[in-house]
Amino acid sequence: MYSIEMAYARMRELQDLANRSRAHQTPAALQRAAAVKIRLPRAKKR
Repeated sequence: MYSIEMAYARMRELQDLANRSRAHQTPAALQRAAAVKIRLPRAKKR
């Protein structure tokens, strides 16, 4: 059985991994990534 606790632990693992990889990037790369994120609007749900 896959419990909420297991799912939460996995989520935290992935979050830590994402934070670690983001820490290795240069500020310029982060600004570029932020600009790209802002520019892309969400597709409308049908």
